[in-house]
Amino acid sequence: MNPLTIKIGGSTLGHKDTTIEDLVTLQKKGVPLVVVHGGANTVTSWLRRLDIPTSFIRGLRITDLQTLEVVTAVLAGLVNKELVSAIWKLGGKAIGLSGADGGLIVARNKTPELGYTGEELEVDAALLRSLLREGYMPVVAPVSLGSLERADTKTNLLNVNGDTVAGEIAAALRAEKLIFLTDVPGLYDSSGNLIRKLAPSEAEALLTSGVASGGMAAKIEACLIALTTVPVTRIIDGRVPHALINEVEGRDNGTTIG
Repeated sequence: MNPLTIKIGGSTLGHKDTTIEDLVTLQKKGVPLVVVHGGANTVTSWLRRLDIPTSFIRGLRITDLQTLEVVTAVLAGLVNKELVSAIWKLGGKAIGLSGADGGLIVARNKTPELGYTGEELEVDAALLRSLLREGYMPVVAPVSLGSLERADTKTNLLNVNGDTVAGEIAAALRAEKLIFLTDVPGLYDSSGNLIRKLAPSEAEALLTSGVASGGMAAKIEACLIALTTVPVTRIIDGRVPHALINEVEGRDNGTTIG
């Protein structure tokens, strides 16, 4: 069975959240899982504490060297290890890593104004496949190795959007499904109606028309990346109790792209 790739954002993990419980339940049932997490809100909170200003271009954080240090510490450190420890606490088997570990992800910066932010990714999924064979659930933080040509480069790390990482990993693994757990019920059309199903061409139209923007645009773009090898992608409301179990068992909600 090919793995499920699951993207979880910090906005869906709260004191009543069941995502960790669902992940462990599925793993114990023999479902192979690869988890990619975000944590932009936590990063922003730490930047504020440290009086480091932050701004965005097209929803991507402008990452100078000081910001990159915070991003790496928070995502590859605090957020990643909290998730891994929570999975172990409930009886699961997880290993936390970032895109920099094992050469998992090499990213390139194509927009100089974004600083140490990667947009073009290459994924080597060999490490993930090895961990899955050994029965582990890889939990991936979106900090990657950088392919940087500038002479003044002081690090070989890049900050990468977690949605993009999830799409590229799903494609590299030929995942059974890519699932986004979000803080909304799914995609909406220009009239505010929930969209149940979209063909890839219809999803692209949402992007070009501007109906989908910001964080949701990044998720659609990631779904389109994944669909080069993945049969179906899903955007669902991760705030619903046992949303992930419901998804795997076919109790439909949210939006399907595929």
